[in-house]
Amino acid sequence: MEATPSVTVLIIDDEEAFVISLTKRLSKRNVVVYSALSGYEGLELLRRHPDVDVVILDVKMPVMNGIQTLEMIKREFPLCEVILLTGHAAIESAVQGMKKGAFDYLMKPCFIEELLGKINAAVEKKRALSRAMESESAGKTPTHAAE
Repeated sequence: MEATPSVTVLIIDDEEAFVISLTKRLSKRNVVVYSALSGYEGLELLRRHPDVDVVILDVKMPVMNGIQTLEMIKREFPLCEVILLTGHAAIESAVQGMKKGAFDYLMKPCFIEELLGKINAAVEKKRALSRAMESESAGKTPTHAAE
């Protein structure tokens, strides 16, 4: 399985070996990949590359955890979809993340095909929301006061 055409993903995870491996695997499937090793670094990358479609975000990270990072992403980039990943079986984190706007949640390790399926679905949702917003703003016409 390949990603939907022209998909850009940002991986935010403090495990460098995992980031390198996932970057290689996604790149081979025609995904443009940026990576960051902390929530702060990820937010800076998003600010420089607002074209990112989907963030793949680890829940358990030092300093700024994944839920805190998710909150910041959704505040600054509300259309950016976020898929949470964790190596820790914490269903509470999944529920909390979904309530705060995460698109979905997967356990590490996950199959690349399963992750690509989630990425494609997240991109489709983002693009549908973008189209709806564009249609809505195009349909609005300025009102003029009656003279």
